Amino acid sequence: MKILLGVTGCIAAYKSVELLRLLQNRGCEIHVVMTENAQNFVTPIVLAALSRNKVMTDMFPKEHSQASTEVAIDHIRLAHSIDALLVAPATANMIAKFANGLADDFLSTLYLATKAPVILAPAMNLDMWHHAATQANLRKLATLGVAIVEPDEGYLAEGVFGKGRLAELEKIVERVFKVTAPEQDFRGEMVVVTAGPTCEDIDPVRFLTNRSSGRMGYELARAAQSRGARTVLISGPTSLEPPASVEFVAVRSADQMREKVLQYFPEASILIKAAAVADFKPRALADRKIKKNGKSLVLELVPTPDILKEVGPQKEGRLVVGFAAETQEILENGHKKLKEKCLDLMVVNDVTQAGAGFDSDTNIVTILSRDGQEVRLDRRPKSEVAHEILNQIVAFKKRHV
Repeated sequence: MKILLGVTGCIAAYKSVELLRLLQNRGCEIHVVMTENAQNFVTPIVLAALSRNKVMTDMFPKEHSQASTEVAIDHIRLAHSIDALLVAPATANMIAKFANGLADDFLSTLYLATKAPVILAPAMNLDMWHHAATQANLRKLATLGVAIVEPDEGYLAEGVFGKGRLAELEKIVERVFKVTAPEQDFRGEMVVVTAGPTCEDIDPVRFLTNRSSGRMGYELARAAQSRGARTVLISGPTSLEPPASVEFVAVRSADQMREKVLQYFPEASILIKAAAVADFKPRALADRKIKKNGKSLVLELVPTPDILKEVGPQKEGRLVVGFAAETQEILENGHKKLKEKCLDLMVVNDVTQAGAGFDSDTNIVTILSRDGQEVRLDRRPKSEVAHEILNQIVAFKKRHV
C-alpha cells in the first residue's frame, strides 16, 4: 500500500519518524510531505533517508528550472497514485485549511487533489483542541468522509494534563489499515504479473529495448497484493521500487522472462502479462563491443518467444490476461490476439493517445473478454486502471463459474 504521510508543525512531529517505520513494517511504501513549520521539529533529510523517497516541502522551488516546474505538479501525481493520505500530526491550522478548502501549500493542495481515503491524527494544545472552531472543523471533515484519530489524554508540551496529545502510533496505524482495507476478493489466488520492457543485447554495451516504464504492471501487482493474493512480479529492467510484500523476480531478456513465467505458471491461478516483451532479438550476440568503422552495419534479428501464445493453450483452469499496445486498428488487433493466444481477457490501448502511452502515470484502455464483453476506461491513474482490471477478472470468473 502506498501512503502519503503529511507532517505538520508541532512538537509531535518528531514521532513521524517512528510512525513511518511502523507503516513500513506493515509493508507500506511511504512518501512524505512536510509543511514549512514541520521542518523546525524534524529535518526532511531524516524522513527522506528512512522512506527512501524524496520529501516534498515546497510548492514552488526558489530556483526556476525544468525540475522546479515538474515539482509544481507533483502534488497531482502523488494525489493520483496514493492509497491513503495520512496527516500525523495534524495541527489546528491544517485541519482548518482542509475543512474550508484552502490550498496555499503542497499538503493542502494535495488534499484537494486526491480521491484516496484521508486520515487525520490531530495534536495540539488542550484549549486549541476544545475550541469551538476546531471542533466545528472536525465535524465538517467527518461529514466529508475524513477519518479522525482523536488525540489521547496526557501531559502536553506546556506541562498541563489534558486531551491533545498525538494518539498512540499503533492506534493510528490500525486506523489507516481499517480505513483503507480493500475487499479481500483475491484471497487464495496466486497472481503472477509480468512488467516492464525486456532488453535484448547486441554486444556488451548495446541492446534493443522499448519505452515501457513498467508502471502498469507494478500497479497491478500492488493491487493484487492489497486484495489478498499471493503475488509474484516478474519484471524487466525499470527504475521502479518493487511493491512491498510482493515476490519480486528480476529478469532482463525475453528468454529469461519466458523461463520465469514457465517456472511460476504451474502454481498460478491468474497470469497477467503486462510486460512489453521485445518482439525481436539479434541472431548473434557479439562478445566484444562492435566498433564503428565508417561502414553500414546490418543487424540480423530473429523473433523472441511469444510467451502468451505458448502458455494460453495450456492454461487449463487458470485465467490468463494479455496486454496489447497498439497504434492502429486497436480493437480489431486486440480481438485477434485474444483469440489467437487463447486468452480470457485482453487489455488494449492506443499508445499514440496523450495519457495512454509508455512512461505515463495514466492510461486509457479497453478490456476485452473472450465472451464478448468490452469495458472502456477513460483516462485515469494507472493505480485505478489496475483495480478495474482486477474487477473485470472477478466479473469474468463469476460469469464462468
